This record gives sequence, structure tokens and C-alpha cells, in this order.
Amino acid sequence: MVKKIRKHLRTIVQICVAALTNGYAAGFAKGNIYKGASKMVCVPGLNCYSCPGALGSCPIGSFQAVITSRDHAFSFYVVGFLILFGALLGRFVCGWLCPFGLVQDLLHKIPFPKKWKKLPGDRVLRWLKYVILVGFVLVLPLTVLDVVGQGQPWFCKYICPSGTLFGGIPLITANPALQSALSWLFTWKFALLLVLLLLSVVVYRPFCRYLCPLGAIYSVFNPVALYRYTVDHDSCTACGACQKVCPMDIPVHQTPNSLECIRCGKCRDACPHAAIHTATALQRKKNR
Repeated sequence: MVKKIRKHLRTIVQICVAALTNGYAAGFAKGNIYKGASKMVCVPGLNCYSCPGALGSCPIGSFQAVITSRDHAFSFYVVGFLILFGALLGRFVCGWLCPFGLVQDLLHKIPFPKKWKKLPGDRVLRWLKYVILVGFVLVLPLTVLDVVGQGQPWFCKYICPSGTLFGGIPLITANPALQSALSWLFTWKFALLLVLLLLSVVVYRPFCRYLCPLGAIYSVFNPVALYRYTVDHDSCTACGACQKVCPMDIPVHQTPNSLECIRCGKCRDACPHAAIHTATALQRKKNR
């Protein structure tokens, strides 16, 4: 029983976090967005503010809401929040605490004749998330302004599949009046969401790999985060077992703190020599 729970621990945590952060059941029933005091608090993952059940706010959406205002204020709270979670956990947030990451994980469990480790052009495509972070989260909202000098939340409005899945579709389904107001924009975002969901069956976490600006932010903290991996080279034989099981196809024995690592823990479980540790665990081991 304990082994079974440990095997599925990450999925259990993901489901609990998704349920906790989207626990306003009345919102789904009535098609209304929760507007209580907790909406002023950010949650670590890509959890859309517009989701009828959302009890907190997405840090990317919150940041864009501030910088697109006419006075172009800087959100010290959101930036501090991202730095705090990045410094503590890095992309552990992506692997364990993000609702849209959970959706991709579950879809990838669907059997398919041939699973791909990565898409063609992976080495170039993985930089897209940094381009989206700079372009759609920062530059465009600050430079493309309307007649009153206000920007738009470009990433949330034109790209974010989490917003479409958890926010747009439930709200439109529950509010017939909104259906008559649909435009090309919803069609585009629904098509993008559909492509990503279908790709998730074949390729592990395509959105996280190539498009997510939140993952791009957390990734730069991976090498220095409090929760990071370390390889005990006295035990490691470079057998490659870690890379073989890694869903992100990372040679963990060479780059345990790769920017792409989401800390799923599969490499640690698969290592036949128990050579992969968290940095704090290895330090405790050496101090004994």
C-alpha cells in the first residue's frame, strides 16, 4: 500500500493542489468567477483567474494586469512571489503544483502506438518559452497601447491554454449569452488548446517544454534553488538509466539541474546506485 501511494504520490499531490486552488464549486455551477479576498493572493502554478472555481490568481495574469494599466505600475508583490517560489523550488512548481501540468500528465498516460521523446527541432523550440516571456508577457503589453495609453495582457489574451480550458470553456458553457459574443479570438485559442492537448498524448508536456512563460521564469532558478538535484559522482557510473526514464529526456547524471527539469523524481527512483539526491539530502549524507 505504501509503495503504491509513493508511486502515485506526485499525481495525488497535483490533484489535491488543483482541487484546492479551484475549490469554489458554486462558480462552476453558476458560471460566475469567484471574487473573494483570496483572489488577491497568487498561486504558484498557471491557474487562471477566470476559472469559475479559482480561489487565487495566476502570477503571470496578475503581473500582466498590473503592467498593462495606464500608469504602468510595477508589481513588487508578484515579482517577489515568483522569486520566492523560484528560489525555494525552481521548476518543482511545474512538476507538482501546476493544474495545467496535471492535465498534460494525465493525457500522456493515454496509450498511443508511438510516443515521442521530443518534437523535431526540440533544441530550438525549447527557447520559444523565453521568447514568449519577453515578447508576450513584457514587451508587447508595455509598448502596444490603446488610445488611452493602456496595454493588453497579450499572453493571457492570445496564447494561454490554461485560461481557455479552465476559464473560457466553463464560462461559455454556463452562460449562453456569452456564446453569441464569441469571435475569432476564441476560435484561435480553442484551436491552440486542442493542438496542445492532442500533442500531450504523444509528447510529454509540450506546453511546458516550448511555450510556458511561467516555466521559463522558474527554470532560471533550477541551478540555485534550495530544492535542487545533486549527483554523487563517487556512486554514479554514467549508466544512463536516469535519462532513459526522464520524460524530458535530460541526461541527469551530466546536468542534474537542467533548465528543463520539472523535478518529477523519476530519475532518482530509477538510479540503480542511488546517486541522485536533493542537495540538502546529499549534504546530510556527507556530514554523517
